[in-house]
Amino acid sequence: MLERRLGATGLSIAPVVFGGNVFGWTIDEAESFRVLDAFVDHGFDAIDTADVYSRWFPGNRGGESETVIGRWLAARPGMRERVTIFTKVGSDMGQGKRDLSAAWIAQAVEDSLSRLQTDRIDLYFSHWPDPTVSHEETLGAYAKLLEAGKIAAIGASNYDAGLLGAALAASKAAGLPAYGALQNELNLYDRGAFDAELKALCAEADVGVVTYFSLASGFLSGKYRSAADAAGRPRGARLEKYFDARGMKVLAALDEVSAAQGAKPAEVALAWLIATEGVTAPIASATSVAQVESFARAASMTLDAGQMALLDAAGA
Repeated sequence: MLERRLGATGLSIAPVVFGGNVFGWTIDEAESFRVLDAFVDHGFDAIDTADVYSRWFPGNRGGESETVIGRWLAARPGMRERVTIFTKVGSDMGQGKRDLSAAWIAQAVEDSLSRLQTDRIDLYFSHWPDPTVSHEETLGAYAKLLEAGKIAAIGASNYDAGLLGAALAASKAAGLPAYGALQNELNLYDRGAFDAELKALCAEADVGVVTYFSLASGFLSGKYRSAADAAGRPRGARLEKYFDARGMKVLAALDEVSAAQGAKPAEVALAWLIATEGVTAPIASATSVAQVESFARAASMTLDAGQMALLDAAGA
């Protein structure tokens, strides 16, 4: 499978990243192992998680996803060298705030390394901006981790153009490491978190882009056509906003392109992201081997100019 360079991080990844938020939440450990095995067997190699996954689920404390991934790596000798691991720091893990302080990063990275059962994190993201801490403090903490070999590259998540630009300027002025990747929300319906200004900045600064909520919490699978369809689902509350006129227009465009391609709507939605200028790879979660097989079909799909234009217009 053709690899893509992830901006200035020095990493090359296959064109779909596995979203590990489902581990310890919507699928158990045994099924997680089967899905991860299938993901790698299909030629994919990058797995995204975060320390906070899945703290929101009753009874969880955070770290469940990293723990599952770590156990999977430990049970598969040699697998660590075949995969690229992304994780994140900065969410509230009980300290009562989003936190990118040097002290918290120093503690959190050790916890993540322990749960992942590895000696390094390939790409470490600032999960959310922390307005109480300077960019220089955060980037200085990352400089120490890079020097120690505990992380290999850094990225920012949920940063707009102003924040990312300020962080890149701070890196240059202080001689500190620079963010080489961005992880923001982007899908056929939700375009605002990767707007034209941010897209241009990433291109100029060689910042690779991976997208989350790439399937709009499952809405772009086409399985949910009304609020009634989503009722009782794990992400049902997140789906409610999509059941408007624009959401229906997006589904209609997906249906048209899916029919022409002989593909599922989710596959077309991922193929659109893969083909979107400025995007390195979408992040997508799977709870079954069949869904991983859809990732492979999406990665091999070619959308023509007319299909791209139709999809672009539907969610604009």
